[in-house]
Amino acid sequence: MNSIFLRIYGGMLAVLVLVALLGVLTVHLVNEVRSDQYRDRLARGTFSLMAHNLEHMSDVERRRSAVIWGRLLGVPLKLQPIANQPLDSRERGQLFSNKVLVQLTGPHSVKVYSLVSAGEGVVLVGEIRQISEQLARATLYLLVDELVHFPVAEQPARLAQIKEDQKFGFDLHLVRMENIKLDDDQRRRIDEGDTVMALGQGGDSINVYSGVTATPWVLEIGPLYQMNAYPPELIGPICVLGLSLIGLIVYLLVRRLERRLLVLEGAATRIASGRLESRVPSGDADSVGRLADAFNAMAEHLQSSLTIQREMVRAVSHELRTPVARLRFGLEMIGDAETETARRKYMDGMDADIQDLDKLLDEMLTYARLEQGAPALDFQEVDLDALIDQVIIELAPLYPNIRVERGQMRAAPDGSTVVEGEFRYLHRALQNLLSNAMRHAESRVRLSYQIGVRRCRLDVEDDGPGVPESERERLFRPFLRLDNSRTRASGGHGLGLSIVRRIIYWHGGRAWIGDSESLGGARFSLIWPRQQTSGDAPVLES
Repeated sequence: MNSIFLRIYGGMLAVLVLVALLGVLTVHLVNEVRSDQYRDRLARGTFSLMAHNLEHMSDVERRRSAVIWGRLLGVPLKLQPIANQPLDSRERGQLFSNKVLVQLTGPHSVKVYSLVSAGEGVVLVGEIRQISEQLARATLYLLVDELVHFPVAEQPARLAQIKEDQKFGFDLHLVRMENIKLDDDQRRRIDEGDTVMALGQGGDSINVYSGVTATPWVLEIGPLYQMNAYPPELIGPICVLGLSLIGLIVYLLVRRLERRLLVLEGAATRIASGRLESRVPSGDADSVGRLADAFNAMAEHLQSSLTIQREMVRAVSHELRTPVARLRFGLEMIGDAETETARRKYMDGMDADIQDLDKLLDEMLTYARLEQGAPALDFQEVDLDALIDQVIIELAPLYPNIRVERGQMRAAPDGSTVVEGEFRYLHRALQNLLSNAMRHAESRVRLSYQIGVRRCRLDVEDDGPGVPESERERLFRPFLRLDNSRTRASGGHGLGLSIVRRIIYWHGGRAWIGDSESLGGARFSLIWPRQQTSGDAPVLES
């Protein structure tokens, strides 16, 4: 993902999905544990009490009691050897430590194990399909049957002892009738020996009541709460966890973005202080990475422009010094001239110096327009053959000792010599190339071109001293003239070839220097697309 928005949005979405999955998984696991505890709490006391009572009975009494209690509970009760049960070592250890084992056998059913006799290895097994009112009735029956063997005054203490010994998971109380909040019908039913179930306050629990025969006591079980599958106390921690994870992910994403922006800010500050060589790592291909690439390109262009500007200022200062000095000298000599012929000679020299200055200013303005950015180019059809003829006619009188030859002139496959371009700039580029070749040639200059379906190429060769391979690229730099065989005495200001390269660059092409195999000197070549699309950026390096 290259978009920062998509990264942050995707991260938050992933966190939300993760939190939702974790929340569902957490609630599921917690509910499983709570369900096990809930079933264990309801069945533990009753089965433990039955196993305790069965321990002191004979085998026949055990089987008869199991049948009776099974009818009361509404579930089948069996006495089986513990060795025949599919229990692992942990579960067996739980039974031998006098704990009730509750196994989930289905969505709404459990199997309950309670050890009757450790020496005999006998367990009481009950399969409960659904915990119902019968379990409460059976529990009341067992408790009342246990309490009637004790004096009335000792029964509350005995009940408390039974609760502690058998580890009942709910409250057991002996209360008096007048202290119970029941209606008249419920009180009557208790007096008749019936079992009464009443809703607790709030309606989220029940209490079960049964009278104890021949006593003023009423045995109360409860309150018994129905298990809530989605406990509200989990909502808060899950929300806190979700918000924390979202905050952490967003922080990590934004922190990384901040660090990258701080690097950009630091580089911009360094460039503003004059350290133009500062750059930033490009990094990823997202918007910040593209911003870093654009920043580096801007810094590179800025550094190059300022370097060129400094070189141009130094070069222009040097180039202006000579003609200005000659003008000053001419003015002084005019004042001292004694004849009209002498004055005319100095005035002609001053006029040449002024033309030289005018030419220098024109080249500087042209180069500045081409260097500062994409110029306004009016592409049109240009007859390359006619353009070459025009340039030759214009420059031939300036170099009468140089013969300009036409080399291989290869038209397009359809026979056309027409290309698309800015006529004024193409004319200037060809004029600069040809005048440069004629200045440095011994006697001959050759022009040739090739026009293909998509591109066209123009070559200008001379029989001069040529250009060393190590200096060819430098020759396109502004105000640079070589101090070797192509001497400064040949004239020019060092901007002609720079202008040529910028012109051909804005035409989507390139310029380079090679060796002329036929004439032995230098060969300047241009290649650019035959057809131009207005507004398109250059497709080749300059």
